[in-house]
Amino acid sequence: MSHETVYSIASGKGGVGKTTTTVNLGTALAQAGKRVAIVDVDLGMANLAGFVSLTPDSTTLHDVLAGNEPVEDATYRLAENIVAVPSGIGLDEYAETSPEGLRDVVSELRSTYDYVLLDVGAGISHETILPLGLADAVVLVSTPEPAAIQDSRKTIELTARAGGTVAGLVLTRTHPGSDISHPDLADRLDLPLLETIPEDSAARESVYAGTPLVAYEPNGPAATAYRHLAAELAGIELDEDDEADTTGEPGEPESTDTDTATAEHTDATENEDGDDSGSTAETTATDDISSAITEAESDH
Repeated sequence: MSHETVYSIASGKGGVGKTTTTVNLGTALAQAGKRVAIVDVDLGMANLAGFVSLTPDSTTLHDVLAGNEPVEDATYRLAENIVAVPSGIGLDEYAETSPEGLRDVVSELRSTYDYVLLDVGAGISHETILPLGLADAVVLVSTPEPAAIQDSRKTIELTARAGGTVAGLVLTRTHPGSDISHPDLADRLDLPLLETIPEDSAARESVYAGTPLVAYEPNGPAATAYRHLAAELAGIELDEDDEADTTGEPGEPESTDTDTATAEHTDATENEDGDDSGSTAETTATDDISSAITEAESDH
């Protein structure tokens, strides 16, 4: 699947771990040395804004889609190799957006980054369906619960209507001792099972620590599964020896003496030496990081 570089991370219903999957998949790819952009395309109910500690006058995807700002001005660095393009949180700004502008945004980011992950909102609307057709493939996220699986069928149908394809299914919050057959669930949806993400107590701890799970508890079962998913999608092999060595891992958010993560606003382009071009302005991401993931997982 290494030829596919733009993925929409989607789900049929809320609360299944879609944003957590987006963040951890992106971070795992960044840890592997890939340049990654994660984009909050849930224009009405933004989840990623807290990751970059936006101020009221910060530039967001809303400004870009309103035709007021270039996408590089709405791009914020999370850690080494990974940036976020958040949507705004104001209803007035949302009302001025044109979802059709996502085509140009995705095209520009595709030319700059190795991987672009689109965090798609749940539900059925034009702005939800559009990203399903813009991506090279859709990664469908669900829990093993019957209602979540049933709603996944709707997302598969919507993807087909949007002209997109589904790469496969990721099942989250799974239990190894369960009598539920995960491959059978994927077969019912006529999809390959990309990965199962086991229930992991470290996942919630990482939320409150404001750090992606793959950096917070890199050797835990869920973090390991997310790295396997990244390897599957990127077509790369995992070095098991490197997995155990977390010293100086790329993708781990920087921290200050008060243990807050640092997000850096950066231009979307890089020069030939790999340095950021243009000026950067540093902002401090506080507990908003944790609340952003918490909100996402409760899904509005």
